[in-house]
Amino acid sequence: MAPPKPLITRSDAVMSGAVVFAGTRVPVQTLLDYLEEGDTLDSFLKDFPTVRREHAVAVLELAKDSVLALFKPTP
Repeated sequence: MAPPKPLITRSDAVMSGAVVFAGTRVPVQTLLDYLEEGDTLDSFLKDFPTVRREHAVAVLELAKDSVLALFKPTP
């Protein structure tokens, strides 16, 4: 199953304006915190079952692409 579009959302009415996985109340920052602490993606998904693997991977790819775009050489 394809991840939702958009992948992430932000609303002052949801989790005090935190950026969340679209269709959930799970902040993207929580996934990053898990990974930073050395936890696995599987551990995060087990603790937050409203986030599907495909969705989490797509958000991580978006983050990677965003970082790489910052350092893309200009012609």
